[in-house]
Amino acid sequence: MGTRTRPAATRRATSTRESLVDAVYRDQVVRLTTGARELLGQLSPAAALRRWVDVFGDWIATKNGMLDTLLAMVESGEIAHAQTRAELLAAITVLLDAGRAAGDLRSDVTAEDVAASLIGIYTVAPRPGHGAQADRLLDLLMDGLTRADHDAAEGLDARGQCERIRSS
Repeated sequence: MGTRTRPAATRRATSTRESLVDAVYRDQVVRLTTGARELLGQLSPAAALRRWVDVFGDWIATKNGMLDTLLAMVESGEIAHAQTRAELLAAITVLLDAGRAAGDLRSDVTAEDVAASLIGIYTVAPRPGHGAQADRLLDLLMDGLTRADHDAAEGLDARGQCERIRSS
């Protein structure tokens, strides 16, 4: 009889855990997406983007303990991965658009480019164990996002510079 009740109890516990994970996950995604606009109200667009990528990195780091449950929920369709992706890309777009309007950020970079960069950075330098390396890589990303418009204003083309260096 105890064996028969265990699967039901396990199902309830798993369902409760998944419900809790889903609620926390949804709340954190909302905080990330609304946080982008809030940061723009407090900081310059470039500084807001830099702060947001830090918050995103912290969010990614908290997922390690929930990774198996999250992956199972994505596979089962309980968490719409595409919807989360779209929401996060929209938050990045808000920050990039504000930076472009202020003349702080490159106009040729998409939210997908930034997201791919973040995935790469947090894959090779996950927090908290590699926080210093992640910070350096994020600074490089930010330098790349801001440098090109400055160089373009100076009449320089980053690709042309590279070609001149290679042909020397």
